[in-house]
Amino acid sequence: MTLHIENNALLNWFQRQQTPPGWFDLLAIMIDGMAQNASAQQSRPFLLQMGDKLAQSYPLSASETLQELENNINQHLSYFGWGCIDITSTETALLFHHQAFPVCYGQDEERQIRWCNAFSVIMEGVYTRWMLQQGGEAHVIVTRDSILSLSEIQFRYHTAQ
Repeated sequence: MTLHIENNALLNWFQRQQTPPGWFDLLAIMIDGMAQNASAQQSRPFLLQMGDKLAQSYPLSASETLQELENNINQHLSYFGWGCIDITSTETALLFHHQAFPVCYGQDEERQIRWCNAFSVIMEGVYTRWMLQQGGEAHVIVTRDSILSLSEIQFRYHTAQ
């Protein structure tokens, strides 16, 4: 996993847009504290629930096409300042390529990784709820597929195993 972004313009954008002082610092401290005091497995249900609750508070409009779904999700992500996604379809899943994922800069490497892992789980909850709102089934979920870098995550919408 790449921990550093070489593009200074992109790094500055992240810092200005995604990490407002105070609120983001508090959130990062809370997430880091939880990650240090509970295992990933112990904190996972709570983080999924927080993502689910957020998505319930910000429901998506109904989408008729994949492009419309992508646009509707990107509207919310833009409003939150949380980057954007591209959605591609495979035979067995939808892939959500999330770019400009919120990053916890200015922290040590371990804290950055804990933030990325925890926030990924929150986004699994968000994306899963949004897909349920689009008519998805409860046994089809969104999980993190891969971490391409701290600011680029791929999620997979697929049948739970």
